[in-house]
Amino acid sequence: MESENEIINRVANSSLITFDLEEYYQPGERILLDIKYQLYQGLVLREKDFRDFIKTHDWSFYKDKYVAVTCSEDAIVPTWAYMLLASALQPFVKKVVFGSLENLEENIYAEILATIDWSAFKDQKVVIKGCSKVVVPNAAYMEATYKLKPYVSSIMFGEPCSTVPVFKRPKAV
Repeated sequence: MESENEIINRVANSSLITFDLEEYYQPGERILLDIKYQLYQGLVLREKDFRDFIKTHDWSFYKDKYVAVTCSEDAIVPTWAYMLLASALQPFVKKVVFGSLENLEENIYAEILATIDWSAFKDQKVVIKGCSKVVVPNAAYMEATYKLKPYVSSIMFGEPCSTVPVFKRPKAV
């Protein structure tokens, strides 16, 4: 006989699927490479000096790291300079992007999320988990929502015990 006061875990018994973006976090050091230090008088990048930097710099420092390349000064930096950096870094890094560390994280997540078979979530009720131990960029939450929506019956945000509704497919008439 069941007790009237028995606690039933409705969350555990529900059909909700938790999609945790933290599980897709790629471990590894993230580095911002600012080329402002290569500028002549803080204003312009000179080709000869920059090519010397490319030849003499110890690129092995970046081995197995994620690198965001930027110039934090308002300076004239030709496109080829960023291309030279990408070429020099390519043999060493896990990934290189132009922009900030946030751009780097967004790019890493976008690459990983592009590999998921979203059709596996067909007709499911999905909670995109909100709390994580690592910083998950807002862009990753947006991308996951965008990719899930064509397949799922509903999307919620938060924890299974406390969610915010994001999307619910209308019932077929």
